[in-house]
Amino acid sequence: QVQLVESGGGLVQAGGSLRLSCTISGSIFSIASVGWYRQAPAKQRELVATMTRGGGTNYADSVKGRFTISRDNAWTVSLQMNTLKPEDTADYYCNAGIGRRDYWGKGTLVTVSS
Repeated sequence: QVQLVESGGGLVQAGGSLRLSCTISGSIFSIASVGWYRQAPAKQRELVATMTRGGGTNYADSVKGRFTISRDNAWTVSLQMNTLKPEDTADYYCNAGIGRRDYWGKGTLVTVSS
């Protein structure tokens, strides 16, 4: 099992930047993939960015060129968000995959004002 805790959310003006961090504890060396997802009010949770154990990355089209996912060390995953837009406003969740099981943090709120 792993535990995930997100941090770094907040209020930012459009065009600004934020860096989200996810601190992972538990069976960190069993993790096959990590990622960030987001959920806006009245919308379904959607993929933002993922990274495999080998370092391969995948991004939603809406964030390509603006967001960057990184595995800073074995227990920290970050999401650098640049050129933020009001439509990026959402709760952002950290995810870790072990086998067929997904683990989630409780989320951190990002609000982008226009």
